[in-house]
Amino acid sequence: MKVRFIDNGNLASWLRLTLIVIGIGLAAVALACELPVFLARAFLLVGFFSVLVGGMTSRAKLLNIKPFDNSYKRARDSYKSKDDGSGK
Repeated sequence: MKVRFIDNGNLASWLRLTLIVIGIGLAAVALACELPVFLARAFLLVGFFSVLVGGMTSRAKLLNIKPFDNSYKRARDSYKSKDDGSGK
């Protein structure tokens, strides 16, 4: 069985959910436990970033946006002309 992290140009649903849950958990640990200030800030920042990535990719899935797709390469290549050897 092959584990897929990117599914149809977006993160897989299990990965999005995992990012959100881990981020909330890290933020809760940073706020609830008495950790050193630097460590608490690092946990909170990483947790916030994790929830941000998971949430944004979930929203992109709802809007059928494919942020991790390679289709831009075909669009970029379509603008190149065949005699584009000279730098105008």
